[in-house]
Parts: sequence; C-alpha cells; structure tokens
Amino acid sequence: QVQLVESGGGLVQAGGSLRLSCAASGRAFSTYPMGWFRQAPGKERDFVAAISWSGGSTSYADSVKGRFTISRDNAKNTMYLQMNSLRPEDTAVYFCAASNVLSITTPRQIYHYRDWGQGTQVTVSS
Repeated sequence: QVQLVESGGGLVQAGGSLRLSCAASGRAFSTYPMGWFRQAPGKERDFVAAISWSGGSTSYADSVKGRFTISRDNAKNTMYLQMNSLRPEDTAVYFCAASNVLSITTPRQIYHYRDWGQGTQVTVSS
C-alpha cells in the first residue's frame, strides 16, 4: 500500500500558475505509474494526467494538454503537476493516485488506481 499526501493547492487568478506536489511513502515509489485526477463540486472525478513508473511516458486529458505538465522525481518519492494558464473551469479538488496495474504504462481510468491522497483544493478566479 502507498500513502499519498498532496500539497500546493490554493487560490489563483485566471491565467496564473500553480504547482502541485504529491509525496509518497510505503510501496517502492519507482515501481508503479502515478496519476492526477480532479473533482469539481457536483461532478465526477475526472482524469487529468498520468506518468509511467520511469517518468518516460505521460498522458493528458484533452482539456489540460499544453497547459499542464506531469513529472516525477523517484529519488524524492514525489510527483508533480505544473499547471499554467489556469482557467476558472480548472477549479476542483485535485487528487494524486498510485496505480496497481503495472501492465498499463499511463493508466487513465479511476479503477486502475488503488491508493489515493486526500486531495488539495485549487480555485481559479475569473
């Protein structure tokens, strides 16, 4: 099992930037894919981005492609999400997650992830 703690959320104006971090402990960090999801009030939890165990492969939702960048530092057991050109519609609670499906390089489905953080709020004002 993996314990995950997100940080870096906050309030930002439209067009601004934030960087989220996800610190992991427990299962060997460099052995599994990781992902970011987000959930707006009254909506389902949606895929944002995923990264392979090595960091060599990434995948993004169309809504964030070109604006967000996922990365990981296996030496620090930490994953990041750099968010640029933020929009009001990016407002949500952001969750990091660790996958237990090692056969998929960059999982995009919620059911591919077993361990979840508690979430961090991102609010983008217009």
